[in-house]
Amino acid sequence: QVQLVESGGGLVQAGGSLRLSCAASGRTFSSCAVAWFRRAPGKEREFVAGISAGGGFTDYADSVKGRFVVSRDNGKSTVYLQITVLKPEDTAVYYCAATTRYASTRASNAYGYWGQGTQVTVSS
Repeated sequence: QVQLVESGGGLVQAGGSLRLSCAASGRTFSSCAVAWFRRAPGKEREFVAGISAGGGFTDYADSVKGRFVVSRDNGKSTVYLQITVLKPEDTAVYYCAATTRYASTRASNAYGYWGQGTQVTVSS
């Protein structure tokens, strides 16, 4: 079992930055690829960014490419999402998810472990 807890969300003005964290428990974390998803009001859940188990591969949705950076520290069992140049359309609940696959995927059904989410609100 892998348990995930997101933190770092909050209320930020457009153009600001946030660093989200996904803290994991479980001995298999270092073998798990992790992805960030988000669900905005009135919209379906969408893929944001993914990172391979070893951190050597990252993948970003076009809407966040160049603004979001995903990284991980397996020694701390934590995955991060550094967000810059926040836009109002980034407002959403952000979730991290883990899969026992080594490589990340954009398909949400590949992830068996999910955090509770952290709210990011961007004011204009």
